Amino acid sequence: MDIFLMIGIIMGFFSVIVGMIVKGADVSVLLNPAAAIIIIVGLVAATINSFPKKDILRIPKIIGALFRDEENETSLQIIQTIIEMAQQVRKSGILSLESSLQELKNPFLKKGLEMVVDGMDPDQIQEILEIETENLEIRHRNASTIFKTAGSTSPTLGVLGAVIGLIGALGNLDDVDALGHMISAAFVATLYGIFFGYVILMPFSSRLDRKSQEEVHKNEIIIEGVLAIQAGNNPKTIERRLIGMLDPKEQKNLSNQKS
Repeated sequence: MDIFLMIGIIMGFFSVIVGMIVKGADVSVLLNPAAAIIIIVGLVAATINSFPKKDILRIPKIIGALFRDEENETSLQIIQTIIEMAQQVRKSGILSLESSLQELKNPFLKKGLEMVVDGMDPDQIQEILEIETENLEIRHRNASTIFKTAGSTSPTLGVLGAVIGLIGALGNLDDVDALGHMISAAFVATLYGIFFGYVILMPFSSRLDRKSQEEVHKNEIIIEGVLAIQAGNNPKTIERRLIGMLDPKEQKNLSNQKS
């Protein structure tokens, strides 16, 4: 479980509830079934209308990946593995990698080195790995777009809920007490729509984009390393080239580890 994501969600709910209490608003007004139906059912309908069946069926898996805090290899660990493979090739030749491939945990790196061992052309290896990375990026982009679409739709549904509530309120102008309650309830839908749109759904989309960027960048490092190993480059040269692909903070952390 990604604890920081959970903290962010809890803080979002906390800010709304505490803000209402400080302003003297009745928190119980948030328990509005009509507003919840308009927002939740409306979001489901908008999402179904926007995406094909295969994307809709992937939503539970996407949410699981969003909340899962996996202990994936870092870029530095991937570079270290590539350097070890390069040193082995330098010492014992390309075919010596065959015995080490089964121990690799990263399937993308394993696939790349398997093609190297099989003696495939470098251009073919690069093309295959780049196509796979591009497909990965497309899948991630589609997942992110689902939440982005829902997030942009949510505030509009909130306005729709407010309009529906005000229509109901205008039908009870003779009852002042009921009128005040219905007007406040009408704007609960707007609150729901803005909250879910800008505190939950749009941030989820941004988080998925960030996860995708990290995974794509790792694949780019692997592609560069695999091709360098096949070219027989010196391990030190490969290390310098791959470290150059890291962001300055990671490079600084690596320098601190070595010193």
